[in-house]
Amino acid sequence: MHALLAGATLLWLGALTACDLAAQRLPNALTLPGAIAVVAVASACGAGPAAMTGALALAGTYLLVHLLTPDGLGAGDVKLALGLGALTGAFGAGVWTCAALGAPLLTAGWALIVRRRRVPHGPAMCAASAAAVAVQLAPVLGVT
Repeated sequence: MHALLAGATLLWLGALTACDLAAQRLPNALTLPGAIAVVAVASACGAGPAAMTGALALAGTYLLVHLLTPDGLGAGDVKLALGLGALTGAFGAGVWTCAALGAPLLTAGWALIVRRRRVPHGPAMCAASAAAVAVQLAPVLGVT
């Protein structure tokens, strides 16, 4: 069951990344149902309050940035923050913090490497969240 959930999560993150790279858009059909699914699974596992706190904290932060600089951060990123905040929040404040700080650092690094002022932020959000969760789960799965 855990492998199925991990696989579904990776497929979701991969689809979001592919969409953002190809069209520079994060479709509602992926962001919002994904967020609902993450919260539902986290709730079923007993981590519902932590997931909701993570979702609201990250989405609230992204919403504020979006309202201050709408050309710098899209509404799709705000909606994606709901699901990724829930995912990382379900694993604890440390995982949430690593993902929340890692995403803008990855985006900035990528922009420097490709020498463009604007790059999609969704892929970095997905990568930072996946990496933070993977580091948390590695000892549990016996990976060192």
